[in-house]
Amino acid sequence: MTWFEAIGWFGAVLAVTGSAMKTIIPLRCIGIGANICSLIFSSFTGNYPSIVVNLILLPLNSVRLYQMLGLIKRVKQASKSDLSMEWLKPFMTRRKTTSGEVLFAKGDSANCMYFTISGRYRLKEIDIELLQGQVVGEMGFMSPRNTRSQTLECIEAGEVLSISYDEVRQLYFQNPEFGFYFLRLASERLFSNMEKMEEEITRLRAELPGVGSVQKAASA
Repeated sequence: MTWFEAIGWFGAVLAVTGSAMKTIIPLRCIGIGANICSLIFSSFTGNYPSIVVNLILLPLNSVRLYQMLGLIKRVKQASKSDLSMEWLKPFMTRRKTTSGEVLFAKGDSANCMYFTISGRYRLKEIDIELLQGQVVGEMGFMSPRNTRSQTLECIEAGEVLSISYDEVRQLYFQNPEFGFYFLRLASERLFSNMEKMEEEITRLRAELPGVGSVQKAASA
């Protein structure tokens, strides 16, 4: 067996191994190795169709690997900072909103989440106004029934970015590490909302004695 035949067999083993990979980054790495081996073997054997195919697949696998590594880097940076999800913007679709528009209502079926760019928005049930550059609607993705727990209305025209849950799932299945950091971000948002709720409950309890005194004074 010649050395280039050995490389050809090694490339075949890599191709089979790549088919068994469950995550995208190892698959791309093994695919690049298989492409290089196949190119070397095909060059010495004069297999021109194989040369053409691998010349196409090699840069394609390299670009996809670079994109996925960049995504993971951005996700890691986001997970170590605040609740911003700037890294997700390239995967989202821009749309305009009008004053009075209800982007989603409590109890609706949830199928996407939003990133506010401009304008003003309010979560109706808890009366919280969202600032620009905030993500909203991601909790519906975590809900067992995928339903909205709040109503989001636009109170001043602007623009938002949206991404469907199907696209989020695709990103997750392409790389489970993305899913891990997404869950972490969503968990941070959940705990933040719980803290706000506890603060509001504490505030209301502190106001109750004053309300009672006013009522007694009025009845007297």
